[in-house]
Amino acid sequence: MIKGYEIERKFLVRMPDITALDVRKKLEILQTYLINGENDSQRRVRRISQSGEVKYFYTEKLFLTGITRKEMEYEINHSEYDRLINQAREDYVPINKTRYCFNYKNQLFELDVYPFSDSLAVMELELDSEEQEIIFPENVEVIKEITGNPAYSNARIATDRAFPDN
Repeated sequence: MIKGYEIERKFLVRMPDITALDVRKKLEILQTYLINGENDSQRRVRRISQSGEVKYFYTEKLFLTGITRKEMEYEINHSEYDRLINQAREDYVPINKTRYCFNYKNQLFELDVYPFSDSLAVMELELDSEEQEIIFPENVEVIKEITGNPAYSNARIATDRAFPDN
């Protein structure tokens, strides 16, 4: 189980040439939001496929600031995943995305690519502190920061099946 604080910043980017990135992992993710938990915490389950292997995870997040969250995440089995899916929020559709994890100057970026867009993606980076400097990859064009912007949340993007107008 992973417990702790997550400091993360997100950016809307133009779709880069994936082959030009130092990709370490490619994950196929199906993410389903569940009915909120205690203190209005955000709950979700994920089905993650990598190289033919499937794993399931439960995550609960409590938002503290725009970029800092208290997070609890742990792996679950298939039957627990099936049980939790019954608690899915009806107002959110499940999210399908491909995540490319890549290194750039000792930073581990995650690039989320959604099936409805060939031109835009979301790039995120977990930080050690809110003030940490980010060195952006030279071959990725950042359009704007979207950290904390509810219009760019995974749930909103999946429900709308589109990125908001830029």
